[in-house]
Amino acid sequence: MNRPVSPPAAVLFDRDDTLVVDVPYNGDPERVRPMPGAREALRLLRAHGIPAGVVSNQSGIGRGLLTEAAVRDVNARIDALLGPLDTWVHCPHVPEDRCGCRKPAPGLVLEAARRLGVAPDACVVIGDIGADMEAARAAGAAGVLVPTARTLPGEVAAAPCVCPDLLGAVRLVLDRRPGGAPPGGDRVDDREGPGGSPAGTGGTTGPGGARRRS
Repeated sequence: MNRPVSPPAAVLFDRDDTLVVDVPYNGDPERVRPMPGAREALRLLRAHGIPAGVVSNQSGIGRGLLTEAAVRDVNARIDALLGPLDTWVHCPHVPEDRCGCRKPAPGLVLEAARRLGVAPDACVVIGDIGADMEAARAAGAAGVLVPTARTLPGEVAAAPCVCPDLLGAVRLVLDRRPGGAPPGGDRVDDREGPGGSPAGTGGTTGPGGARRRS
């Protein structure tokens, strides 16, 4: 798996439980709440002139629980709260569709990079589950895992780079030099992990019995 290099051509974020608090199958913009550090992380990227996008599984569309319009409304609310993202790409399919866009497949990352006019292998993907890291790897991008209470231990162990918070992850990908220590004393767990499919994608039960939906 690729490790983050500095500076990236673009940073691509997972949406739910990375930029905003996960509300399963949320179609209500009023329920959007930013994750800690999200505003500051995006502000830092803008200050460095680095585009930021979102790559998000939204299987609620395929399940008939959401409409495309509802997803766009929620995304617009996130733009209003955090400042506009440079591109939004989502997958509407359910796992059974076996599409090429649903993470851990690389399609969302490849499409976001294409829209931004950058090479996928010059991007960094930041997310909270193994599917985000696998999508990054499959697209040739680097990945940084920012775990939440629902991230599975196996996903943390397999991640190429782990950072405890979102702002720290962005600082890492902006400031890190290959082979160097993380800047500013950020607590970073950086290690090579095994390949293969991540455990716990597609609605698996995470720690504490929480259902993971995407």
